[in-house]
This record gives sequence, C-alpha cells and structure tokens, in this order.
Amino acid sequence: MTPAEPGTSSHPAPDDRILRFFQSPLFLSCTIGIPFCIYKFLFGSLAIRSGIGGEPALVLLGWLIIAWAALDLSLNVARAGLDISGRPNAIEYCTIAQVGRYFHAPGAFLAFDTLLSFSIICITLWSGWIARLTTPESVLWYTATTLNLISLSLVIMYDEALRARRNAKKK
Repeated sequence: MTPAEPGTSSHPAPDDRILRFFQSPLFLSCTIGIPFCIYKFLFGSLAIRSGIGGEPALVLLGWLIIAWAALDLSLNVARAGLDISGRPNAIEYCTIAQVGRYFHAPGAFLAFDTLLSFSIICITLWSGWIARLTTPESVLWYTATTLNLISLSLVIMYDEALRARRNAKKK
C-alpha cells in the first residue's frame, strides 16, 4: 500500500471491512506469503535439476531452499488458520521474520525475506531457468504471479479510492 498522507492513520476504520480484509493474515498469506513460497519451491527444484549434472553445491542449495519454502508455507498456513479461527497472532509469516522476533524486529526481517524472494524471482527470470519449468510448474508460477500482482493492484486501487474520498470530504 502507499503511505498514508501526513496526519492520517494507516489503521482501518472499525467499519472498513474491505481494508481490514486486505490487511488480514488470511489475505496476506494467500496473496503474498504462499506465492513467495511457490517461487522458493520452484527455484529450489530448478537448482536441484541444474545441479544433478555435476554441481553438488546447487543440489544442496536447492534442498535448503525447498526446506525454507516448506517452513514458510507452514507458517503462512498456520497464520491464516489463526486468523480464520479468530485467535491472536502468535507467529510471523516466514522463517526469517520469526527469527526477527527474537531481535524485536520482525518487520525488518520480513523485509529482508521479501528482498530474497524478489531476488529468487529475478534470478529465475534472468538466468533463463524460467524456461526449464515443466507445464505444471509454469501453472504454479503464473498462479503465484497472478495472485501477487492482482492483489497488490486491488489494494492500491482501494487505497486511492479512500484517499479520494478523504480529499472530497476536506473540500
């Protein structure tokens, strides 16, 4: 979302169900967390396939990334489940942010995880590995991309509609 105007709150109004939904762990897990896990799984799989021909370091890296993706997926599913059941937040969206809790900076660590996830996407594209995805893997990649980008667009559109409404009330 875009930053709020100075002097305005970024917290949703109690009656703004749409904004509360966009900020909910269920929505964030389904549209950001799980798609990032898909990218990590696919990248790990591609690294393993690329390394089988004689690069054991790539195979090891691939398995480590798959394990990381599996942990992150578990955290996202659990966080969404806690949200659906109305229970309080007890975990972060990803392994790196969970580590960040110990340093009282889960948001900073989540931002680092986001940087790593975007780097994985870029490496997959720029290395040409994207062309090595099987058809089912390509469908997963496209699904993750669609969820991520369309949801971001919806949130930005809604944020702009709220900003326009606030500006109209000021006049």
